[in-house]
Amino acid sequence: MTTQEKTSLEVSRRDVLGKKVSRLRREGMTPANIYGNHIDSVAIQLPTEQFRQYLRGHARNEMIHLQVDGEERPTFIRAIQRNPVTDQILHIDFLQVSLDHKVRLEVAVHVTGVAPAVDAHGGIITHALTSVQVEALPTNIPESLTADISVLTELGQSLHVSDLLAPEGVDILTDSETVVARIDIPAAERAEEDEAEEGEEREEGEGEEGEGEKTEGEDEESEGGRGGRR
Repeated sequence: MTTQEKTSLEVSRRDVLGKKVSRLRREGMTPANIYGNHIDSVAIQLPTEQFRQYLRGHARNEMIHLQVDGEERPTFIRAIQRNPVTDQILHIDFLQVSLDHKVRLEVAVHVTGVAPAVDAHGGIITHALTSVQVEALPTNIPESLTADISVLTELGQSLHVSDLLAPEGVDILTDSETVVARIDIPAAERAEEDEAEEGEEREEGEGEEGEGEKTEGEDEESEGGRGGRR
């Protein structure tokens, strides 16, 4: 885990509420709220461009010290609401935390290393998980966790959450059996295997139909035989 520098953002209390916040956005301000356990929710606003610059240089799970009316509030970004078409930031939720109480946050998982199965067997790396939920004191939350795929030497092998190494004091809450990354066989080989399986199924089906026709024929002969005896 890397040591995080203290990050502060200057914000101001917000009097504009409801649908009127669209005016704030036109003026280059983004509406937001601070909430948390045992505190009253606070409506705030902050410069949109300043927040965009922050996002470009920091991890989503990094602690932010919001400066509100001269008071410092340690927070994490809980949610960012965006316009699905323009990607404009519409609203931000900040979670205020206590520095001596553990919090639960999503932490990104970064894949590192080279999987020998790729060169040796033509395998394809599938990234099945991009983040995990962790629990730790706010000052111990890591920016990310790494998944070393250099241990994947054969087709079909997987790296699980249980293989991730968390810093001391950080507990990973995501199911330990969840797959983080795996080595899949090439698509062409999968197609050949599927065709082979379908062929086997067709042959088995044709065999069963043939047996059914033979039985029907035998029944006819038996009936004919009985008729002859009459």
